[in-house]
Amino acid sequence: MNAEDLVSALDLPSHSRVDQRVPKKYLIDHGAVTAQDKKAITDGVEDLIWIAALKPSTVGVSAFEDSTRQYLEIAVLTLSLRRNAKAQRLRELVHRAIPYPLVLMTIDDDGVTLSLSHLRQAENDSSKMVLEGRIVSSSVPPDAVGTAFLASLALAGLPKENLFVLYQGWLDRMTALDVARHTGTFALASSREANEVRRQSLWEIARIDGEIAAIRSNAEKATQVNRRVEFNLELRRLQAERTRHAARLGNEDGE
Repeated sequence: MNAEDLVSALDLPSHSRVDQRVPKKYLIDHGAVTAQDKKAITDGVEDLIWIAALKPSTVGVSAFEDSTRQYLEIAVLTLSLRRNAKAQRLRELVHRAIPYPLVLMTIDDDGVTLSLSHLRQAENDSSKMVLEGRIVSSSVPPDAVGTAFLASLALAGLPKENLFVLYQGWLDRMTALDVARHTGTFALASSREANEVRRQSLWEIARIDGEIAAIRSNAEKATQVNRRVEFNLELRRLQAERTRHAARLGNEDGE
């Protein structure tokens, strides 16, 4: 799996292609928050390529605007990193620096990571866009799940009510990929409501996994028998809760 495979899977129209390099200076001026960020960009970024611009004139999908966001364009970029680069932070800086919702493909020693994140207007400055929630990122597994995920990415198969809905379509496919890591099967949710239940269950599973890891760490350090018993009881409760959320992921309607 490489960035070219992902770009090919998007099946973008040729007239949407840009294929231009974005200077590091742009990232430093528009994305870096600290001196450490500037150093991370300077030392870690090999190149940043603007692959395509998806807007009404290039993909035939209308722009979107409401009280909190304005989607005039979706940008597709590839970010190539050097060895030992701070990949997670650099992905975040790119998403913050480009004033459009991004389909970002990051290439590093671990392979290719796809990331997306909605944007909204800054509360104190409506002319600026900021990230809304967390950046959703994932690598594509080299198996049947990954193949099905790639097949779902083509622009022609996405909802096209407007650019916001189109972008959400890709995010929904990222959610389905995350679900497939638990169920073994890639399948899109049957409705927006079911997809929201999926996202909530995934969030709960991640939260529970964090709590389980912390409790296991504390249990290993415990010397009193009664404390170990308490930790084990809490682990059982959390594992049962996790099982319930995982079962909801296996139900198409998330019930």
